[in-house]
Amino acid sequence: MVVRKVRPDVSVLSDSLEVPGIGHIPVNAFVLHAAQPVVVDTGLGLPDRNFLDEVASVIDPADVRWIWLTHPDRDHTGAIFDLLAAAPEARLVTTFLACGIMSCERPVPLDRVYLLNPGQTLDVGDRTLTGFRPPLFDNPATVGFFDDLSGVCFSSDCFGGPLPSAELAQADDVRAVAPQDLRAAQLLWATVDSPWVHNVDPQKFLGTFQQLRDRGPEFIFSTHLPPAVGIAGSMIDTLGSAAGETAFVGPDQAALEQMLTQFEPSGGGH
Repeated sequence: MVVRKVRPDVSVLSDSLEVPGIGHIPVNAFVLHAAQPVVVDTGLGLPDRNFLDEVASVIDPADVRWIWLTHPDRDHTGAIFDLLAAAPEARLVTTFLACGIMSCERPVPLDRVYLLNPGQTLDVGDRTLTGFRPPLFDNPATVGFFDDLSGVCFSSDCFGGPLPSAELAQADDVRAVAPQDLRAAQLLWATVDSPWVHNVDPQKFLGTFQQLRDRGPEFIFSTHLPPAVGIAGSMIDTLGSAAGETAFVGPDQAALEQMLTQFEPSGGGH
């Protein structure tokens, strides 16, 4: 994991996963250094990750006041219960549906939950955070947000894209990726992560980007893309063209068996 401060008030905790046949998927969490500090998502739950240590490199976990869960998929909830234990004053910002989903694995302490729906706001001391439903999502509980002080956008899975290497996936600026490669990656991710997009009405879909166009954020912080600075307009144009894209079809059993042969040792040993 790579930890860096990309703005005076935002630290990015960058991780990635390699998905054969697709690429390296960035997996980011964030710390918003507001008057009441906010951790946005809690990374992967893999045993070799030490998310709390990474958070502690930029803020004392005991000082965290809010944990904003953009949605309850496992690449967002990896250390959520550990962080709740390490940050006893923090409340978990989430939705009613997300609480239900997480409770299938482990009870969520409801006295520490703060339920917030798209369009509602959260006061974190020196700024207001406004929740919104991103145009693309893979979980119905998804709520990203705009920081009304700085204007930046935390978009959850929306705007993500698989990249050719772990180095690019954990870059400090997505402009390290060639524009045509970024466009291809984002359109691929749109069909992988939001497979319903090929069924939507193109004009109605374009309308879901209006809030982003109106806000015009300088920074877009996606879970699955390096920080995007100054290119919101072009990225909106890219995703706006995703309606009608061919649906992604993953490998089947025959393809899996072919892949597995590549990992088998050569020679005649048993």
